[in-house]
Amino acid sequence: MFQKLDIFQMASGLAKHASTRQEVIAKNIANADTPKYRAQDVASFKETYRGAPTGAAMKSTRASHFHGAQDETTPIKFSDTAGPSSPNGNTVALETEMMKATEVRHQHDLAMSVYKSSMNILRTSIGRR
Repeated sequence: MFQKLDIFQMASGLAKHASTRQEVIAKNIANADTPKYRAQDVASFKETYRGAPTGAAMKSTRASHFHGAQDETTPIKFSDTAGPSSPNGNTVALETEMMKATEVRHQHDLAMSVYKSSMNILRTSIGRR
């Protein structure tokens, strides 16, 4: 019943996106010394959520609101990270990857906070604490 609420779908999607991005960052760090390895990243959550096939795209409830997302489905996209390469052709910068890892941790924490807050609101509204 509560799985279909948009707030839970968004929190779940954000947590899954953070997990996928963390996997890609870990792969980049693991291949930091691999010759000709190209660092990758995942498309932003904003891009992937707008094209989500679940129908959880932005909604317009008034004429003055911005238009919602198109009906295109955009799966999580992996892309090469642009940047200078080392002499062996590797484009992984450990400093950049560590910054991305911190950003992803914050993103996951946000998803869990939204989920917990929403659950507390639901529990309070039905009289349970």
